[in-house]
Amino acid sequence: MPLSSLPAKLKLGFLGAGQLARMSSLQAFRFGIQVAVFSDRSENEPVQFMTPFSTSGSFESVDDMVEFAKGCDVITLENEFISSDILKEVQEKSGTPIYPSPDSFALIENKLIEKQTFEAAGIPVTPYKLVKNESELEDFGKTHGWPFMLKSSKGGYDGYGNVTVKNIEDAKQAFSKLGGNNGEDILAEAFVDFTKELAVQVARNETGTVVYPCCETVQEDHICVAVLSPAPVEKIIQEMAQELAFKATEAIDGKGIFAYEFFLTKEGSLILNESAPRPHNSGHYTIEGTVTSQFENHVRAVLGLPLGSTRLNKPAVAMINLLGTHKRPAEADQITEALETEHGHLHVYGKVDSKVGRKMAHYTLLGDDLEETYKKATHVTREIEI
Repeated sequence: MPLSSLPAKLKLGFLGAGQLARMSSLQAFRFGIQVAVFSDRSENEPVQFMTPFSTSGSFESVDDMVEFAKGCDVITLENEFISSDILKEVQEKSGTPIYPSPDSFALIENKLIEKQTFEAAGIPVTPYKLVKNESELEDFGKTHGWPFMLKSSKGGYDGYGNVTVKNIEDAKQAFSKLGGNNGEDILAEAFVDFTKELAVQVARNETGTVVYPCCETVQEDHICVAVLSPAPVEKIIQEMAQELAFKATEAIDGKGIFAYEFFLTKEGSLILNESAPRPHNSGHYTIEGTVTSQFENHVRAVLGLPLGSTRLNKPAVAMINLLGTHKRPAEADQITEALETEHGHLHVYGKVDSKVGRKMAHYTLLGDDLEETYKKATHVTREIEI
């Protein structure tokens, strides 16, 4: 049911307590909503500093999450590392609704099911196969060519759980490393010869659907280092990506915020690479870059509130991911130039410990020309160390 009022004691619960939940929580607080978080980690997580309603437990324990859910009015997700069967049981036993719903989540909860779901909906996906042994690895290479990708079907992110394999020896080692010999589902994906990686976020609930601008994600070593919006591609490509993202959200009857990553091929076609049933790194630029951020629309969507405009606030937006540069207690150094730059916005996630390559913060710069804005954002963040 759509909400038409905001009771003072309305409590929104997050399964996961990292920076995505933190940025959504900041928007919930704007509406006077109480926030509760459930973390599966023992260390202090970014949201746990922000609310007294913090619980630690296991994502594999129905009892732990039922107890947490009973104290919330609505539950939502920060990550996809939970089983849809467990989510369904938690919802049934607690009586607390979970969005995206366990039924929607079940359609994309691992990479194999995700591809089957979108393929059935007529959305182009990367050629794939569930591989179970050395013979199937070799067959896939012969059919689709080397190199190709091996991916853990469940739980991979930021390059973890993904390996590019160049020959059968690479493939055997990666298959073993990813747990294929221990019964883990491993997916082989053909290597797509693409020119750009694009992304679109979609918010949807019973009040309607809103689609964000198509943006470009700039990757290094399987980690997103920058996002540019609008994507520097033809308008027809941007619109095609938005249409496919809308179609994908409809296919899973999604309620919440969803993100979709696409490959743009040299022939000018789009292939859906991955989806996420939550806010996404590719949408961080929307905090200042659009009228309503992905995080605010996340909160609005799961609570049944009317959704906000996704229009860009300036013609060009560049977002730079700031990764850990040291293994040490976190500290953002050399930030003066970035903070002094007009239309620049620094977001530090509140992680206590920095690790090399860990996402620790991001910086967004708004401007009138995309190339100039990206160049300037890169320049003013070049000396930042965290």
